[in-house]
Amino acid sequence: METTRQSKISRLLQKELSDIFLNETKKMHGVLVSVSVVRVSPDLSVAKAYLSIFPSEKASEILASVQASAKSIRYELAQRVRFQLRKTPELSFFLDDSLDYIENIDSLLKKP
Repeated sequence: METTRQSKISRLLQKELSDIFLNETKKMHGVLVSVSVVRVSPDLSVAKAYLSIFPSEKASEILASVQASAKSIRYELAQRVRFQLRKTPELSFFLDDSLDYIENIDSLLKKP
């Protein structure tokens, strides 16, 4: 069960990470990275961010570059939330493939 504090911090981190990725993907034309959900551990030390990446063909490549630059993303996030949070949680990024899963189910249902 997620506490109220965890959900507030999750929403804050999701908003700020989305803004960071929006600014970074403006430089790469044809790529869209959105943060679908952020889950924070009960001790608020670890945050798992699930990214939805379009186009999905480049998803693994983009996710690898995001994971490689996780420290710089955490630093930029810390600069943005320094007045709301005392310590910025460690970030780990995962691919949110729920849209691909839904698309696959739709295509299976449409088959005769």
